[in-house]
Amino acid sequence: MSASVQPAFNIPDDDALIAKSLEDASIPTLMMSMVHMSGDASLLDGPIRPAGVYINEYQGYMSEEDKAAVRAQALDVIRAFRDSGCQLPPPPSPETIHRMMNFLVATEVPDDYVPMMMEEMELDGTDPRSDAWGREVPVERRTQHKVVVIGGGMSGVLAAYRLQEAKIPFVVIEKNASVGGTWFENRYPGARVDVGNHLYSYSFEPAHHWSQYFSQQNELQEYFEGVVQHHHLREHFRFDTEVTAATFDDDSGLWTVDTVDKHGVREQYVANSVISAVGQLNRPILPDIPGIESFAGQWCHTAAWDPQIDCSGKKVVVVGSGASAFQLVPSIAGQVDHLTVFQRSAPWMFENPIYHEKVPEGKKWCLQHLPFYTRWFRFLIFWPACDGAYDTVFVDPDWPHQERSINEMNDFVYQMFSEYIRGQVGDDEELLQKVIPDYAPMGKRTLQDNGSWLSALKRDNVELVTQGVASVSEHGVYAEDGTFYPADVILYATGFETDRFLWPMEIKGRNGQLLSGQWGIEPSAYLGITVPNFPNFYCMYGPGTNLAFGGSLIFNGECQIRYIMECLKALMLTENNLIECKQEVHDDYQRRYRDLHARQIWEHDSIKHSFYQNAEGKVTLLWPWKILDMWRWTKEVTRDDYRFYS
Repeated sequence: MSASVQPAFNIPDDDALIAKSLEDASIPTLMMSMVHMSGDASLLDGPIRPAGVYINEYQGYMSEEDKAAVRAQALDVIRAFRDSGCQLPPPPSPETIHRMMNFLVATEVPDDYVPMMMEEMELDGTDPRSDAWGREVPVERRTQHKVVVIGGGMSGVLAAYRLQEAKIPFVVIEKNASVGGTWFENRYPGARVDVGNHLYSYSFEPAHHWSQYFSQQNELQEYFEGVVQHHHLREHFRFDTEVTAATFDDDSGLWTVDTVDKHGVREQYVANSVISAVGQLNRPILPDIPGIESFAGQWCHTAAWDPQIDCSGKKVVVVGSGASAFQLVPSIAGQVDHLTVFQRSAPWMFENPIYHEKVPEGKKWCLQHLPFYTRWFRFLIFWPACDGAYDTVFVDPDWPHQERSINEMNDFVYQMFSEYIRGQVGDDEELLQKVIPDYAPMGKRTLQDNGSWLSALKRDNVELVTQGVASVSEHGVYAEDGTFYPADVILYATGFETDRFLWPMEIKGRNGQLLSGQWGIEPSAYLGITVPNFPNFYCMYGPGTNLAFGGSLIFNGECQIRYIMECLKALMLTENNLIECKQEVHDDYQRRYRDLHARQIWEHDSIKHSFYQNAEGKVTLLWPWKILDMWRWTKEVTRDDYRFYS
């Protein structure tokens, strides 16, 4: 474990600038920083306190009077801290930290969640997910164990950071020209993250520079490039190079990874272990529509955006109404002559008034200068999205309203979401019938909205079509009822090859076993990470690890790479060279995975056309347990789950 290092803080500014900055502060978060600066926890017992917590609500529903009173008190505390040379008093006790958690989110944080949240915040300056291995693993064992990482997106950069930390030689093969993965590829207008940026960042690399709470593509891309630069990782990356195959050799116990670069030059890498960090949303899928290649105008998939496309003053057709279209359509609706949106399935959405808002300068100042403000703000974002919605996804077989919801709590969500949509649509009953989904909420990807989606659909130059596209011609598209829609530009927001994990790579394991053949239409891995018959092979963001009701994929990724590092460590502490998940362990896990999903909303009869499902309607993408379970199960390796051999 890395040593505890007390962070250094600096407040160089005068009282006037501090007071001005506090006007933008999250007051509940500010109160937590005040406890650290003053060492006085009596604030937790006072009458001024947050009244509640909700996702993306950072002020705890506090009154303006209470917020003003806290700002005035905070100015005194910050002034005293500054004038003392920014010397922190002894840190709060673990019991006080738990009380602070409860205070901040105005509810009782259960005891079993406290260790996970403590680890996430790193209040003592320690990175608990780090394991530099010290002298426990001999240096020669590490330096002789070569690793190939496939993919340089969020997971690949994370793997590179941890492998370098452990002094294990590695190379990252990335098909794009730089790191970032989905944030390198998805450059369509309006592309942005839907997890608050102060949570959607590595725990070891928090950032306070974000210009918006939910940043757009370019800032996200710059963040990942900055992490690579800061930690001197770039020399380990091979860009513009694609992995075509990875083959395990039974005799040598080594993997051979075949690659081809953008010039067609082929190369092989020999490694002891392979980490797949290719993700689930990286291979765009175009719909099988007759005549799609015959269109004479400009067209592309949103995930392969053509920068030459100009929608200004054009007749534009958008095919799709999922997450990408939800961001794209409002971004171009005001520029086009006419916009036609083809919707197969209406999305559920919930209100997020700050979805496009900038982070105020005062908030940035607090994040940069106030002790532990960044960490508590991260907690404030994380907690409302941490398993709180878990009970809404279980089907109650006796619930009488299965056509709209699956249990009493889920019906409350139905009513809340429906009222939000009705409030925006107003008296337009025709549009309302089109935009109220015909399935239970949470059953498909739920989107965040600040009013921009329905405002765009209500424009005079926008038409929402609830049919499929029957065919494409030279000058437009035909709907299923034969109606022709002329177009100068067609944009396909039609998703990804989500059920073809690691495609189109050919992965061969022990005895020549083909991974795609072993998986068939139901890819599976133990904890989403390891696979029988594929020794020393690991998945990040693998089968069954996507999120659908909260959390952050970066949090998941940090859990997964810690588990992978623990597997490598367990192997290197033996005389063996190979570690492989036992078949019975995998099968038991997969049985529990299937049994749980059978009781949850994503396989409910009302859910049609979901990219979470395979051809048989079974979910292969989503994590069905709590976020807490992901954290618990990946903290360490149970040796009996694996076979060690040479």
